[in-house]
Amino acid sequence: MVEVKYTLTGKEGLHARPAGNFCKKAQSYAEKINILKKEKKADAKRLFSVINLQINQGDEVVITVEGDNEEKVAEEIKEYCVSNL
Repeated sequence: MVEVKYTLTGKEGLHARPAGNFCKKAQSYAEKINILKKEKKADAKRLFSVINLQINQGDEVVITVEGDNEEKVAEEIKEYCVSNL
């Protein structure tokens, strides 16, 4: 398992549209991807699960990736977050 920490910088937080785009990105991988905010955990491939975390600007999240290409996928997810969230 690989963990990536990211602090959300987008003013709007992870509301419906950015959350949907994030989930689509996660769904493009076979690996298991979760997103954690404090003690709450969500499947990064499930939109309502991600939205229910109520991630706002300045919140730090931990994204975990498990699977065959976890290192590569974790790096790509981190790059996506930096560019889009």
